[in-house]
Amino acid sequence: MRRYALLAVALLTAIFLSACSGEKQAGTPASSDETQRSPAQVNPSGGANAPSFALPNDAGQEVSLADFKGKVVILDFWATWCPPCRREIPHFIELQNQYGGQGLQVVGVALDQQGWAVIKPFMEQTGINYPILLGTEQVAGEYQEFVPPDQRGGIPFTFVIDQQGNIREQFVGYRDKATFEAAIRPLLGS
Repeated sequence: MRRYALLAVALLTAIFLSACSGEKQAGTPASSDETQRSPAQVNPSGGANAPSFALPNDAGQEVSLADFKGKVVILDFWATWCPPCRREIPHFIELQNQYGGQGLQVVGVALDQQGWAVIKPFMEQTGINYPILLGTEQVAGEYQEFVPPDQRGGIPFTFVIDQQGNIREQFVGYRDKATFEAAIRPLLGS
C-alpha cells in the first residue's frame, strides 16, 4: 500500500513540475490574455456553484469559502516552487490593495507538500496581503473538475467566484493583472 502511495505522490509531483516548467505544452495557453472556459463554469444562470471547503490558514484556523460569501473571490491554487505561480502573486497583491475595499477578496490555496515550513517564509518574503490556505489533494481535485480535461494537473489554476458563490471564470496558467481585472470589474460593478 505504501508503495502505491509513493507512486501516486511521484506521479502528482511530475505532473505539477511539468505544468510549471515554463515551456509551452500541448493544450496550454501560450499568452497571458488567453482565457479558457469550460461549459460547466459559464452558463446562463451565472455559473456553477463553487465547491465548498474548509482549509487551515497560517494561524491554524479553518477557513471556508462560505466565509467570503457576499464578496467577489479570486481563488488561486499555487505552489512556492512554481515559477508562473510566483509571477502572478504581485498581481494578486495589487488587486487586493486596489479592489479589497470594493468587495474583492483574493484567497490563495498553497499546494506545497512541505506545508507551512516553506509557505510562511515565502509569504513574509513576498508581502502577501491576502489569506493563504493549505490545500489538499481532495479540494484541488474538486476544483480541477472545472478545468478543461486537457489542462488538468497544471498550476496555477485560478477561479473568479461571484458574491453568490458561483464560478464565473477560470484560468489555467499564468495571467497578467489586466486579465484578472477584466474578470472582476463587472462583478464589482466598477
